[in-house]
Amino acid sequence: MITISGFLSPLSLNIYFPVLPVLARDLGVTVSLINLSVTSYQIIQALAPMFFGNFGDTAGRRPAFIICLAIYIGANIGLALQRNYTTLLVLRGVQSFGISGTLAQCYAVVADLTTTSERGKYMGIVGMGMTAGPGLGLLLGGLLTQYFSWPSVFWFCLIVAAAWVIPYILFVPETCREVVGNGSVSATGWNRTVMEWLWRHKDQTEHQCQPQPQKRKFHLPNPLPTLVICLQKDMSMILLFNAILFASIFMVLTTASTSFVEQYGLSQIQVGLCYLPYGVACCITAMVQGRILDWNYQRIAKKIDFTIDRRRGDNLRHYPIERCRLELASPIVFAGVLALVGYGWAIEANTTLAVPVLMIFFVGLFLVGGHTIMNILIVDLYPQSPATAIAANNLTRCLLSAGGSAVVKLMVDAMGHGWCFTLVGGALILMFPILYVLVKKGPGWREERRVKLCKD
Repeated sequence: MITISGFLSPLSLNIYFPVLPVLARDLGVTVSLINLSVTSYQIIQALAPMFFGNFGDTAGRRPAFIICLAIYIGANIGLALQRNYTTLLVLRGVQSFGISGTLAQCYAVVADLTTTSERGKYMGIVGMGMTAGPGLGLLLGGLLTQYFSWPSVFWFCLIVAAAWVIPYILFVPETCREVVGNGSVSATGWNRTVMEWLWRHKDQTEHQCQPQPQKRKFHLPNPLPTLVICLQKDMSMILLFNAILFASIFMVLTTASTSFVEQYGLSQIQVGLCYLPYGVACCITAMVQGRILDWNYQRIAKKIDFTIDRRRGDNLRHYPIERCRLELASPIVFAGVLALVGYGWAIEANTTLAVPVLMIFFVGLFLVGGHTIMNILIVDLYPQSPATAIAANNLTRCLLSAGGSAVVKLMVDAMGHGWCFTLVGGALILMFPILYVLVKKGPGWREERRVKLCKD
């Protein structure tokens, strides 16, 4: 369920790209104006989790998911029915606000249900939906646009969202530890599933003899905790590195769709098919890398004589979690940089189509792998408020990727694909000292933060 929810946000962004020229024609506006709906989507995608991240950590995952999906479904209905550019621009923003709020909740649910020693495997599975979304979204968008009309794209998103949210409301229980603890505290109000409500209503007489759980107060969304996390010493470095990493991936995906059409004469459906190796690479990364991370966690624990508590979770005060995650991230990201540069020069040299497609596969395998590791580390550092921490990550990465997608065409026009992605790869290499500083200084900064929180 959570993997599918994570899939919806990148799907909603990328399924839209094949529709752009058709929308411009039908609404009687230029492609440049239609492109503004993409930029507005990305900006709101960065901001929305700031509100829903903290809300999910305090009010619970279920209220956050349900509100987000309700907004998203309503926006899709409006988008499918609208025939006006201004309405399109507004509703795309509403659509982004709804579905982008679920991103932080997805990782937060994993943090609720898993301990640090086994988190890598499950975070990888959830990340698989998020990273497979771009490739499948482009393919589905091309198919729907070619064989139906552009409103079918929004009807499709609506159907997928409704098929997800109905069983979620009925059956999926609350996981937020602030609300239900380790599962021993009964959920109340809309934190209950429909089935839980029916069961308790049926046995109401029996439960009248037992103490009823206290109803929780409604918490308004608060973006300030997200901004506070962005200013922490270690988190600011992690967020910067991860944002550049994510922006580089997005720049590859953005230029590939244009380059494959202009240089290789592909149709939108064929372009979508070229993204399938990227999706396959993301799936491989999700299945394999998480297990490697968990193995490395156990290896280091054994080496430093650290006892793993699989029941209550580990106290990381005396465990070098930064070293555990980042010593694997460094070589993986370096391999991804080589693929990134290789992709640029393959397009520049106008090689056979198989070469840039293969490079995109390796970008998905390595750069997405490095991005996933950084996401896991962020949750490791903030296990009590994972949605808020991921919201901070989403804020920085989406803003930088929006900027990257805006300037990458100018960079390609000015210096060509080869030097453009050599420059992007060089920027990533220049960030590598950050990883070394985090390994050395991170545990101390983490302890300083813990002591300060205890005093407060």
